[in-house]
Amino acid sequence: MSKPLAGVRVLDLSRVLAGPFCTMILGDLGAEVLKVEIPGKGDDSRSFGPFKNDRSLYFISINRGKRSVSLNLKTEKGRSILKKLLATHDVLVENYRPGVMEKLGLGYDTLRAEFPRLIYAASSGYGHTGPDSARPAYDILAQAAGGLMSITGWPDGPPTRVGCSIGDLSASLYTAIGIMAALYQRSQTGKGQKVDVAMLDCQVSLLENALARYQVDGRNPERLGTRHPTIAPFQAYATRDDYMVVAIGNDALWKTLCNVIRRPDLIDDQRFRTNGDRTQNIDAMNQILEAEFRCRTTAEWEHILADAGLPHSTINGIDAVLKHPQVLARNMVVDVSDKVVGTVKIAGNPIKMSSFDDEVSRPPMPTVGQHNAEVYGDLLGYSDSEIEALREEGVI
Repeated sequence: MSKPLAGVRVLDLSRVLAGPFCTMILGDLGAEVLKVEIPGKGDDSRSFGPFKNDRSLYFISINRGKRSVSLNLKTEKGRSILKKLLATHDVLVENYRPGVMEKLGLGYDTLRAEFPRLIYAASSGYGHTGPDSARPAYDILAQAAGGLMSITGWPDGPPTRVGCSIGDLSASLYTAIGIMAALYQRSQTGKGQKVDVAMLDCQVSLLENALARYQVDGRNPERLGTRHPTIAPFQAYATRDDYMVVAIGNDALWKTLCNVIRRPDLIDDQRFRTNGDRTQNIDAMNQILEAEFRCRTTAEWEHILADAGLPHSTINGIDAVLKHPQVLARNMVVDVSDKVVGTVKIAGNPIKMSSFDDEVSRPPMPTVGQHNAEVYGDLLGYSDSEIEALREEGVI
């Protein structure tokens, strides 16, 4: 069987991360993604490190397998060509600041009159409505404004950014979900629509129970380090040589843990009998557990906890992740071949579906405008001389 989005054409005007990661997901699910880039320069992330042989591995990791055309949307001819491309595509994805596409005469209200089946997906910092809509945004700003930084870090430390660009990435995921929902609805109604996703909105949606906790006592949830706010023990502990995570999600597991660490006396300790008790008395509990876990190495605890069936994990570095047996068994490390840097390891597709095989490699990244002749010539019907003239005029 073909991939679920086979036959769907995506015109990708986005750059850097939030948009390109979204279209990467769509591409992995079978969509044909055409990246529209600034002539001579391309996506800003082509100049983002890390580099190998002057090639951005950052760019490769999220733009592999896409086609690229160069197009100057500040020119009238460039905008005219974009509309010709839109006539052959199902989805447009952009992550400009709200108002930019409107200034170009390419906003959704303009385009939907000419392309009623078009799905127009916009990913931005604050969304296309509201008083902050036009503010500039980056990942760290979304994490800060959305409350995530206020609950990340250690109690006596400063607010902390999550270690990956969760502001951009969550917007990518929600935008992809919105596009697929819109494609399904179009199959029922024949009509396209606008998908408006804000990084700030996505951060609010990911606050999990922090919103609920605030409404219980009117106090802002605090930074807790690695521990869970309402489950205990559920955090990282230092061992003799490293750290590891133990996640005891119920009272039965707590009893098992007490026996495993040879402290059965803790089972009937009134301070720790229930999860609520343990959470209430977490400092006293941790003082005991920290002393116990420091008595053995992480490898020793791995063996002991695994034999007892207790949820736990080492805290893996990226080197260990790339070699993790379960990660490899799930094909979550795949290869991209690049003529400049050779083979690059990237993350695979976490969505496993029975309708298609999960390939062990991905196609290479495109160079800026690599597919100009193919797209403008074969798809839109421009002659070689017309394409060359557009190039000389700075349109492509």
